[in-house]
Amino acid sequence: MSTPSAVAFVPARSGSERVPQKNVRPLAGHPLLAYAIETARQSGCFERVVVSTDSEEIADVARWYGADVPFLRPSEYATSTSPDIEWLAYTLDHLEERYELFALVRATNPFRGPDVVRRGLEQLLATPEADSIRAVELVKQHPGKMWLLAEDGRTMAPLLDQSELDAAWHAGQYQALPEVYSQNSALEIAWTRVVTDTGTREGNVLAPFLTRGLEGFNVDDEEEWERAEWLVASGDATLIPIDRTPYDLRR
Repeated sequence: MSTPSAVAFVPARSGSERVPQKNVRPLAGHPLLAYAIETARQSGCFERVVVSTDSEEIADVARWYGADVPFLRPSEYATSTSPDIEWLAYTLDHLEERYELFALVRATNPFRGPDVVRRGLEQLLATPEADSIRAVELVKQHPGKMWLLAEDGRTMAPLLDQSELDAAWHAGQYQALPEVYSQNSALEIAWTRVVTDTGTREGNVLAPFLTRGLEGFNVDDEEEWERAEWLVASGDATLIPIDRTPYDLRR
């Protein structure tokens, strides 16, 4: 059986608000975007690595690191509230080539290496009933211990109804609670047919891809950016090696 054709998409819009210029901000010498591109390239899973961006500057950086930017993303699909399905459907429709699978390899996960991508693809191919895989990890803050405040803020009630339980989750130890998983942005892989068949990027049947350690670490704000820098400087995390001269953002 031949391996299905696959394309990797690296989304990189220009309007990052919590970490300004996040996609092109240097981490250990290279723009954050570069590590996602190199991860997809070194995984050996894809015929093509495509960066979806609305920015000419980001497009230049992407091409420097070996990705394709066949066209810019329309601005209406690049706002802070634009759902991924909009730019994804647009991109799949406007590519000349057709692929059976696509992956989302986001720039915000610098410690996810090529092995993560290979594991994810292997898992999807071994799970024929699934439309897609999505990276998840055990939650640290369990929803059974979360609360909603009354409108006046004077009282509160559990987020999840626990009235039928013998012992309320909020009164128990974490280890005694049912396992709950939270998605992270390390990896998504799906059959491209789900985009047209369901109008979603994941389809109806999702398989959980369990990330390990820092694979699911996500840079979403300045505090997480500072932690990423500390993890690299301390040697507690490693970045994928990039064998090319760093892009000069001053050019």
